[in-house]
Amino acid sequence: MNHFVGPALAKQDHRAIHLARHVRSAFQDHALLRPEQLRVFARAEGMYVWDADATRFLDGVCGQSCATLGHGHPALVHAATGQLDAPGHSGQFLQATHAPLSELGTKLLKLLPPGMQRVLYANSGAEANDLLCRSVRHFWELAGKPDKRIIISHRRSRHGAGHAFDDLPLDQVCHIAPPYWFGYDGFLTEYEFGLAAARELELKLLELGPQRVGAFLAEPFQGNGGVIYPPYSYWPEIQRICEQYDILLCMDEAVSGFGRCGRWFGSDHFGIRPDAMILDQGLTSGYVPMGALAVSERMADTLASLGGPFAHGFTDQGHPLAAAVALATLRVLDDDGLMKTVEHDTGLYFQYCLRERFDGHPMVGQIQGSGMVAALQLSPAPEGRASFDEVGLAGHYCSLRAQQHGLLVSAVGDRLALAPALIAQHAHLDELIDKLGRAVDETAQALALM
Repeated sequence: MNHFVGPALAKQDHRAIHLARHVRSAFQDHALLRPEQLRVFARAEGMYVWDADATRFLDGVCGQSCATLGHGHPALVHAATGQLDAPGHSGQFLQATHAPLSELGTKLLKLLPPGMQRVLYANSGAEANDLLCRSVRHFWELAGKPDKRIIISHRRSRHGAGHAFDDLPLDQVCHIAPPYWFGYDGFLTEYEFGLAAARELELKLLELGPQRVGAFLAEPFQGNGGVIYPPYSYWPEIQRICEQYDILLCMDEAVSGFGRCGRWFGSDHFGIRPDAMILDQGLTSGYVPMGALAVSERMADTLASLGGPFAHGFTDQGHPLAAAVALATLRVLDDDGLMKTVEHDTGLYFQYCLRERFDGHPMVGQIQGSGMVAALQLSPAPEGRASFDEVGLAGHYCSLRAQQHGLLVSAVGDRLALAPALIAQHAHLDELIDKLGRAVDETAQALALM
């Protein structure tokens, strides 16, 4: 694999590249960063972005899976600019609120899964994650079980993004393996593997003591892990275990929420009944930072009736500008019928075309996804679910080949993650499949796999 050489990137705006030397990039090995290899994006519109050399790319990941309505959507631009003429800041302190936030709460609670009763706002999914952890522990204290402080989650998950730092202040967080079927080296069927993966939670609970565990926090599918969809036997068993041992089941819907997987939320898609949900990204289509925590009736009633003052608050939580854009986003998805189009038309078309093009491909071992999110698992021997000796090089090379054809995709190891904007029409999806197909074919040819 060392013979892979990425295609040369075009010359870019040297002033922007110079400035990039002083910025720390997210999720990067900074010892390997080369500012001269940075691609500078200059403008964007709809499904496309242009770099500083006016090269156009179809955005196959809609930013970071967050620009769900594409770039420059007129309804969102109008909502944002209109709000600038209103009070610029109106916090949720001093028993105050404002019209955009009030309307947003009413709209959001109609769309959330049954049982969700209250929404607490934050400025990002990371802040909402922090709020969730504090709320879980506070809930159990009020419920008379203060020892239930441990939170269990998946390895390779997105929330918190700090697993490697052992000295973070949030203690008593444990992890279990993700339900990653393709990476399993054993003899269980996919259905059996899903049950076994779920029962790892039960084993961890019994090891730690159920009386000490407060919640299980997970994504319906692992977005940043490479769009890993669990076997459909997984979530019903997780639900059973949480209910049996009285553990709060908390969903991180930052990637899976707001229509991404063909339903309003990943919890809807998998039939999960959560006690709490982290919301982010799709709430404002990524146009303005905003996050939220939705909690169930059980949690809301306990926190409200027994809690007294809740020592929580962010200066800009529920910001009027973010609330206005979020409300406009939900109206486009719901009132304008875009969600129905994704669920009954374009999402189905996207998934069908992916499988028609890549089923049986000599380097594609797995195709997963629903709605407008998907992943291709690259493999040197798909039938045996084999992995490459040097994990990640094939995926990286393939993503660079896609760029050469004018397509932006994300490589997570040797999984190619796709998340086109929900506004994509059939022609956009055809273009995506065509360009991705050429990139995958060229990668397979470079490896002498076809």
